Amino acid sequence: MTFDVHQLDSFLLVGSAVTLLAVLAVRVSSRAGLPSLLVYLLMGVLLGESVIGIGFDDAELAHAIGFGALAVILAEGGLTTNWRETRTSVRLGLSLATVGVTVSILVVAVGAHFLLGMSWELAILLGAVTSPTDAAAVFSVIRVVPLPRRITGALEAESGFNDAPTVVVVTLISSGAASEHHPAVLVGIVVFELVVGVLVGLAAGFGGAWVMRRAALPSSGLYPIAVLCLTMIGYGAAATVHASGFAAVYVAALVLGNSELPHRAVTRSFSEGLAWLAQIGLFVMLGLLLSPGRITWHTVVMAIGAGLLLTVLARPLSVLVSSLAQRMAWRELAFLSWAGLRGAVPIVLSTIPLAEQVDKADLLFDIVFVLVVFDTLITGPTLPWVAKVLRVARRSQPRDIELEAAPLDRVAADMLQVAISPSSRLHGVEIGELRLPPGASVALIVRDGQTLVPERRTVLRHGDDLLVVTPRKLRESTERRLRQVSLGGRLAQWLGSDPAAGGSR
Repeated sequence: MTFDVHQLDSFLLVGSAVTLLAVLAVRVSSRAGLPSLLVYLLMGVLLGESVIGIGFDDAELAHAIGFGALAVILAEGGLTTNWRETRTSVRLGLSLATVGVTVSILVVAVGAHFLLGMSWELAILLGAVTSPTDAAAVFSVIRVVPLPRRITGALEAESGFNDAPTVVVVTLISSGAASEHHPAVLVGIVVFELVVGVLVGLAAGFGGAWVMRRAALPSSGLYPIAVLCLTMIGYGAAATVHASGFAAVYVAALVLGNSELPHRAVTRSFSEGLAWLAQIGLFVMLGLLLSPGRITWHTVVMAIGAGLLLTVLARPLSVLVSSLAQRMAWRELAFLSWAGLRGAVPIVLSTIPLAEQVDKADLLFDIVFVLVVFDTLITGPTLPWVAKVLRVARRSQPRDIELEAAPLDRVAADMLQVAISPSSRLHGVEIGELRLPPGASVALIVRDGQTLVPERRTVLRHGDDLLVVTPRKLRESTERRLRQVSLGGRLAQWLGSDPAAGGSR
């Protein structure tokens, strides 16, 4: 098959139009409280052979593209994760990604075999491909719910790490290798792939950070490309030695994203945009791969049954067992049980049996596709309500000031843009009364469209925009002090408050 310039023109036209529609659909789906993946999947189905007529049935190509897209999505997740905020919940996240996955596989497999009449091979595959949560699906919904960091940190760590073990399990079963080895050997293979993958990721992350800090690239636009390439080197290196590439790419990105690198803000913005593009392409492709004509009422009933089994029994049990690694309140555990959204990962994993031509793999793919749609429709829109009922959502904090940050990479500092709202008690406070940490200072005030270089006795007013420069290591204490004064006025935390040391929370 040849690909000429006229086909390229058509490809660019259709591809750009679909991508633009997908981008615009993000706002619509976020307002409706639904993950945008549903819109993208629907786009793929509409473009497919049953409606518009674009044929796509290459399972091996879908498998390869899916893994590549997941690697990019995991890289973005690692680069944008704040380790300082996530580390308090990492034990629970890792437990969910390993112990929780094991419990989920067993429960779904037993239920699918005895209740849905599946063969043991297909039942175990169903349990394995549906056990991991999906970061894109989870965080597209919970962004609108103000949750404590211990909950979002656990969900973030779980979705970042649980792809790796499930990929290993599904690959071993689909290739037939699982039946050729003793269970202890299989456990050893999984542990080897995960441990070596993490070690490769750490090497790529710390080694890459060392290189990037000493590189003097001629353009800031080259830095995000270099950082993303370093994460992909981790993926490729791990895969080359038959270790987990997904564990390596996420760990490498996590290290790089939390290192002091030049142009970190540009890198994160670039990776976020690339991850959105990967998600759009991935979901549309998976929609194309589906043949709606194969979906029967029997398939739908099996998918709903498996979905209920997963949501009502497997997920709560996996969360309960995993919580032994890190205790949490029952309300938070209940929310974690409901917030285990599935997304592209289960559908991508179901392409592995398709590519390996496992018996009834097409039925498994159809069941997983319908299950993901069912799970997302039921779970996604109800998360804010569940958080409210369980009382795990934080109370909305008053928007007395708005803070945005931009990096000053050459001097390891940040510039904060502070907007003083009409309700802020910063009004009437003199610059000197802010008592910011040593090294932080108000560099500029924008008032009524005019710029003003402040002095110590300059009085702040409602509607002012401040530009505050602070060393990066003091950024949190600077923000905390600004919020203290905004809520309490000039005498806020006067006794026992040392902003430079972190102050009181």
